[in-house]
Amino acid sequence: MAHRILPPGSTIGMLGDGQLGRMTALAAARLGYKTHVYAPGSQGSPGAQVAAAVTSAGWDDLEALEAFARSVDVVTLEWENVPVAVVEHLNRFTPVHPGGKVLSVAQDRVEEKSFVNALGIGTAPWRAARSADEVAAAVAEIGPRCILKSTRLGYDGKGQARIEPGSDPAEAWAAIGSDAGIVEGFVSFTCEVSVIVARGLDGRMAAYPAVENRHKDGILDRTIAPARVAAETAAEAERVARRIAEALGLVGVLAVEMFVTPDGGVLVNEMAPRPHNSGHWTMDACHSCQFEQLVRAVCGLPLGSVERVADAEMENLIGADADRWPELMAEPGARLHLYGKAESRPGRKMGHVTRLHPRS
Repeated sequence: MAHRILPPGSTIGMLGDGQLGRMTALAAARLGYKTHVYAPGSQGSPGAQVAAAVTSAGWDDLEALEAFARSVDVVTLEWENVPVAVVEHLNRFTPVHPGGKVLSVAQDRVEEKSFVNALGIGTAPWRAARSADEVAAAVAEIGPRCILKSTRLGYDGKGQARIEPGSDPAEAWAAIGSDAGIVEGFVSFTCEVSVIVARGLDGRMAAYPAVENRHKDGILDRTIAPARVAAETAAEAERVARRIAEALGLVGVLAVEMFVTPDGGVLVNEMAPRPHNSGHWTMDACHSCQFEQLVRAVCGLPLGSVERVADAEMENLIGADADRWPELMAEPGARLHLYGKAESRPGRKMGHVTRLHPRS
């Protein structure tokens, strides 16, 4: 089926104004595209600093949304929790990728797990819960060691509570601060990996190699590319990511985080229909980075090469870690990326640094 190709000089609308929008806008500019950011309170934000235009307005401002949509040629996003109603409203005036169907699945962990399981893809055992009593019932069924998560908006360890033998389900329920949750059983795994796959308007896909992720305090600390797993495991992780992207009808990029089991299998943990922290290494180690792929996908262009020119290790700079910028700039071979955030806070992603190594 023919699809519309947006030529350089077109304007990409970006919902969200954080570092992912910033890096997408920079990739778009290199290809000759302009970016118009839309977000509440976006003046001076990382994305707004590099955008050609900025609209600072609420998600409920229908007039501002329509004016924004009419000023751009396509809309994408850097944050999957944009209200689905916003996407549907914008889509009346200009194409939006990814669309409302994708977001409705990605925004709700119960919907996400159900969708993945319906494809025959494994996850940790889970049960939905809407009260402390339902949490207790789920724990009794799944096992004494679980994690309770809010179904929506939790990220980087927020909206989560660990449940151990002897834990009070009522305390865990109160801790997540939500009226809807999901109880997930702990699984035995050797490491966590993720795969980022791009899918264009023509349905063609390109997947980056599986990478290994290490977390600290619930936040991604390091990504090692490629993952140090068996070739069969890496291939299965890529197959899973491609299958999900195709089933969603995704246009854009999708990150799928997975647990690697002791027998070399994979279980899906979470997914995000946008560029992902674990894909930042592609900016320095691949012919086309994840941000360029997003631009190519939503503009109807051919996807770029995902071949890596080097192995890589990406380190997140969280909070005061960014104060190391002088030494990182002086470190031979270190590639520093700072996000332009004015204030450093504990747990806040301020930038990242990538170190390249000869391909293994």
